[in-house]
Amino acid sequence: AQLAGKPQPAAKLSITVTGVRNSDGVVRCALFNSPEAFPKIGQEWRGVIAPIRGAAANCVFSGVPAGTYAVAFFHAEHNETQLTTGMFGKPQQGYGFSNNATGSFGPPNFNAAAFRYDGGNMALQGSLTY
Repeated sequence: AQLAGKPQPAAKLSITVTGVRNSDGVVRCALFNSPEAFPKIGQEWRGVIAPIRGAAANCVFSGVPAGTYAVAFFHAEHNETQLTTGMFGKPQQGYGFSNNATGSFGPPNFNAAAFRYDGGNMALQGSLTY
């Protein structure tokens, strides 16, 4: 039973990104809801920019329907809008994925980073690799 005049808190899916090497710039997180889109730039379902505080950043996605998702994130030290890669496609910024998934050559596949979200508040952890 809901109390009159008391709004229910909005469901939040958050991921705390740790291992940030400095407080320059921001951490950008992208939430993906399909294997076909993951982790392609511009094909995320929703993106969030989080400030860095104490070597960590907290990306919060609100109003997310229940489903299967994966998160990709990177440290935009110079406020870049997308991850840049150098020789052999190695990212030039710190990056990571939900479940701390890794790929052997390139990013992990969607299933490695995927998790089930049933609504409500869910907090995930992830760490950056430089």
